[in-house]
Amino acid sequence: MSQRKVLEYYVLDVFSNESYKGNPLSVVFTDGNLKLETYQNISREFRYSETSFVYYSTREKSLVVRSFTPTGIEIDGAGHNLLGAVCGALLKGLPIFDEQNESEPFVIMKHSAIPVTVNFDLDNFSPVVQMHQKSAVIKQEIPTYKIAVALGLKIEDLDVNAFVPTIVKTEVAHTMVPIKNSQILNSFVPDNQLLIEISKEYDFEGFYCFTPAEEGLDHIIETRFFNPIIGINEDPATGTAAGPLIGFLTQKKFTKSDKEYKILQGVKLKQPSMIEVMNREEDILVGGSSIITMKGELYI
Repeated sequence: MSQRKVLEYYVLDVFSNESYKGNPLSVVFTDGNLKLETYQNISREFRYSETSFVYYSTREKSLVVRSFTPTGIEIDGAGHNLLGAVCGALLKGLPIFDEQNESEPFVIMKHSAIPVTVNFDLDNFSPVVQMHQKSAVIKQEIPTYKIAVALGLKIEDLDVNAFVPTIVKTEVAHTMVPIKNSQILNSFVPDNQLLIEISKEYDFEGFYCFTPAEEGLDHIIETRFFNPIIGINEDPATGTAAGPLIGFLTQKKFTKSDKEYKILQGVKLKQPSMIEVMNREEDILVGGSSIITMKGELYI
């Protein structure tokens, strides 16, 4: 019987410094690219919203990351899939930035170099990674009634005084959906089929439902995220949506540039996640912590 290949993996909880909170991500360490079918099989087996595969490329002098959903779709974008992959590689001790210019570290995802900034938490020395997303581009607005129906809400439950549902893109286009308060945000059950129809009609991916937090809390906004068009019914932490949201809020003068804010997501799923965001002139920073919760071997 032929010897099967062994790959090491971590499961990290991303956008959290506590296990069993945040957004779980499997990170598989490889020694190069695998067959497409192998990526898809492993991702289906893990069944997390995404599985990231990483290796250090001596040619590119960089960590190379590829991420797949359980349905076999390869995704890009600087979200929890990239944050967790970089944290996993750093926690494993891979020298992923040693051969790079110290002031401009980057990782490669789907052939694109994505700049990152890494600091270490002074209390526990765990890495805090910030991903640099492109500046937010505000695209079209979507009629409030369409989204209200799809979410199972009344039009007045969507706080339309200050904001209307709007497609915003940094890496990936998502719709920002204003919700009146936290109680309404955490009570509705959306109709996934209707969400998929709206996504197809207006050509975007997910729905980032947000509500301003009460004063005095650590976070400024609380959110929920739905992306059924790629098989994610609800996600506990979504970096590719947090970037567009802070860009949108800044352009609407709700938040300021060059100031760090925190977004709370995943409360309804009992996986609270804290996403750190900052809108800057040239880009948007999306970051946070990750913690290793499981470690193991898989066989191919």
